[in-house]
Amino acid sequence: MHPRPKLERLRFFAVMAACLSMLASCTWYRREPLSPRDTSTSLESLERIRIDPATMPLPELAAHRFDPSDGLDIEEVAMLAVANDPDLKLARGDLGIARAQAFSAGLLPDPQVAISSDYPGAEGTTRAFNYGLSMDVMAIVTRGANQASADATVVKTDLGLLWQEWQVIAQAKQLFLKARLQETTLPLVQQRRDLSRTRYERMAEAQRDGNLTEDSLSAALTAYSDARKQYTDAERAAEQTHHDLNALLGVAPEMTLKLVGGIDGEASAPDDAPVEAALASLPKRRPDLLALQAGYEAQEQKYRAAIMSQFPSLTVGFNRARDTSNIYTTGFQISLSLPIFNRNRGNVAIESATRARMRDEYQTRLNQAYADVAHLRADAAILARQLAQTESALPEAEQAALHAREAYGQHDLALGAYTDAQAAALTRRVDIATLAESLAEQRVGLQAILGGAIPDAFLSDQTFIDAHAK
Repeated sequence: MHPRPKLERLRFFAVMAACLSMLASCTWYRREPLSPRDTSTSLESLERIRIDPATMPLPELAAHRFDPSDGLDIEEVAMLAVANDPDLKLARGDLGIARAQAFSAGLLPDPQVAISSDYPGAEGTTRAFNYGLSMDVMAIVTRGANQASADATVVKTDLGLLWQEWQVIAQAKQLFLKARLQETTLPLVQQRRDLSRTRYERMAEAQRDGNLTEDSLSAALTAYSDARKQYTDAERAAEQTHHDLNALLGVAPEMTLKLVGGIDGEASAPDDAPVEAALASLPKRRPDLLALQAGYEAQEQKYRAAIMSQFPSLTVGFNRARDTSNIYTTGFQISLSLPIFNRNRGNVAIESATRARMRDEYQTRLNQAYADVAHLRADAAILARQLAQTESALPEAEQAALHAREAYGQHDLALGAYTDAQAAALTRRVDIATLAESLAEQRVGLQAILGGAIPDAFLSDQTFIDAHAK
């Protein structure tokens, strides 16, 4: 046998062996079915959750220990939200996808192998073959820009996740404050309803005895109806808060969390000094602004890749062939596009317009951040003033309610005057709690915009409070 066919056969088998070897290193498909069951965190699994404070995105959470055995305070609720919020889990999945895309962008293109063979039917001829190896050169040229764009996209996604964590922390704290407010005010609203009901029932009895006019009874009924509606609305608001908080924390809807701590009556507007300092460094510290900067850099690299793709695409290859007359040839091939009509001008225009839009988006977000801070500071100042005024009026209302109770007990005061005095004191207490909660929510909102530069007014971690008070 002629040595050449044997050599060609060996080369063919070597190529097949290399292909089989590469297939062996590939990832294989494995089915992963969906779960038909509710996987929300139960009370038993909540007690087993362990959260590392070092993984928390804000300093006041990183300085706090997570221990749900004695109830959840405001920091522990925020920590659980960061660790267990379903939307954050999806966002972390998006980050994994971005990292995988960056890995894909950094891979070199695979060379292309072409194998063909002809079997002639005439005698005296030999089998013809053609082996070719080629590589897309332009894919290598644009690899650097594509890799830089993918890396910047990973940074953008990571910072976007951090910004989403900040928002979840703020939302969890605000829901915590709202839940604690409702736990405090719902009994007060119930007392006010009961007072109105007692007054109406007594007046209805007097009207049946002919000792009261129909107009007076109608006014009492209206007041009772209003108080009953306020209590029902408060119950529904509490149920909505319970639902929203459980959904945010990823716990079962039927669970009732034990919340501890909260508003202590010392709510106040934040100091100007830390707010001004945080505003000065806002573009360098707020994750969404940094994410937009990273996204803009990714777009810069996409625009650069589109510019480079204007040049002719180039594919270079080498081949080895034999025809049916047993003549061997060795050569090369070059595929080159002719930039006559397209020249990638459409993609260049798209990437340029996208870059301009992203620049405008960044500036709009930055301007909105400054406007949000100004609004929250002004609103917090108004709330603080209203809270101070309402608190100053509470002692007088409480004293009047005490005197009315004593006089009513001695039968020196009518029922209507007694219930009015008690309801006025209850209303003051509800107003104070509501204003304090609103001021606390404003502070949490400001912290979400500025980050850990503005410490919480209701932290249970005294060490962190003292450290930020210096």
